[in-house]
Formats: sequence, C-alpha cells, structure tokens
Amino acid sequence: MSVHATARLRAEPDGRGGTALPVLESAGPLALRRTRSPRSTHARVTVVGAMSAPLNGDRLAIEAEAADGAHLTVDAAAATIALPGARPDAAPSTYTVALRVGERAVLRWLPEQLVSAHGSDLHQTTRVELAPTARLLLREEQILGRHGEPTGTLTTRLTVHRGGRPLLDQQLAYGPGAPGGWDGPAVLGEHRAVGQLLLADPSFEESPLPARLLGPTAALTPLAGPAVLVTAVAEDARLLRAILDGAVHELLEGLKEDG
Repeated sequence: MSVHATARLRAEPDGRGGTALPVLESAGPLALRRTRSPRSTHARVTVVGAMSAPLNGDRLAIEAEAADGAHLTVDAAAATIALPGARPDAAPSTYTVALRVGERAVLRWLPEQLVSAHGSDLHQTTRVELAPTARLLLREEQILGRHGEPTGTLTTRLTVHRGGRPLLDQQLAYGPGAPGGWDGPAVLGEHRAVGQLLLADPSFEESPLPARLLGPTAALTPLAGPAVLVTAVAEDARLLRAILDGAVHELLEGLKEDG
C-alpha cells in the first residue's frame, strides 16, 4: 500500500528578535523536529525519516514557509533513499517540496543527499517562491545508486520564482528511461554524485558575480536575477559535499565582505 503524506511548517518573527514555529506538522514518514540553532535569531527544523520512504507509488510532500522577517534553517537527520518497494507494477513515487520566503526573510534549505537505489523510480519537484527582498540558500544532492549498484530512475525539477517572475527552471533525469547521454562523457561520465547549490540574495543586484569554474568538476553560473547557481559532479557523496561546502563558505564570505 502506497503512502500519501504532506508535512508542513511555517516560521514567523516572535516579536522578541527571534523566530517562532506556529506550524510544525509531521506526516507519515516525514517527522519534523525543532532543533537547536547555532544562530540565535534562526528557527531550525530537522526532518527525521520515520520509516523507509519513498517507495515506488508513494506521494510525499513538504510545504515550508518563512514569513516576512523570519529566519529559518531546515536540514535532515539522514539521507533520503528512494526504494523500489514490493510491487513491481507500482507507479513512480513523487516527492514534492514547496517553499515560500517572504520579505526580508531568510531560508536555508539544506537536506541530506537523495539516493536513487536500483529499481526505484522517483520524480522529485522543488518549487520556490521568493519575495523581492528574500534570501535563500538551497542545496540539493543526488547520489545515483548505493555502493556497488546501478542507479534507479530519477527525475528532478527545480523551479524558482522571485517577485512572481521566473529565476530558474531546471530539470535533470538519470537512469533507465532517461534521455540518452546522461552517463556519457559530456554529462556525468564516471561520476555518480551530482549537486546544485542556489544562493539568492538582493545584494547580487549591485554586485553580480561572474561565471567561473570552481575546480575541475564544478561551475558557478550567475542567473538573470540576484542569484547564482553552483553545479557540481563528483565520484561519491563525500567528495560532492566537500565541493558544495567550499562553495557555500566562499559565497557567504564574499557577501560579508561586500556588506
């Protein structure tokens, strides 16, 4: 039997210089836990997997909002592993993330890796709505297959609007059934870990960053708006995280210097 579940959270200023969580609703395998934030003005929520999911046929979703002036960080306790499940005729699973970031709000969306296990078929969609003065740091990482196994089928789409206008719309597909060439030398080659890091900040309107390489397997691309996208590939999850962590450090340090 497939699982249909939607978890919800909302952060808003508490009137005392901090951030409250008036909505924190877990659902199915998506357990939301408030955790201690290293930043006193931030609320922090950790997504804890309560069961193995998603299995083929599951429909999972998370809706998160950082209201005007709120500071919210969302991370995860462990990787998400897409699994085939017991029914060979099951439909693909879906995992939908819907994010809203209000005026002068800050959202750091930092889940752990998504692992596409052999035999799984997952469609992941992330939709983001940003107010013009919102700030966003978003990380997504896809690991194609567990150790020593081929990947499942994975399709991901990341769509971001700022002030109602498109900022980014990117779709990626891997594994059986994906367009040919995804594992060829012009795309992933021998790499089985791929990640994206999006940083949107109004300060980029005054000081846009140039496109450049960040080492041999990563690149920074400025978007048509106050944002940059870092795309990276690596041999494994550990190396991918090191690349993206280095990019985060460099970008945030640059914003501090400009500010």
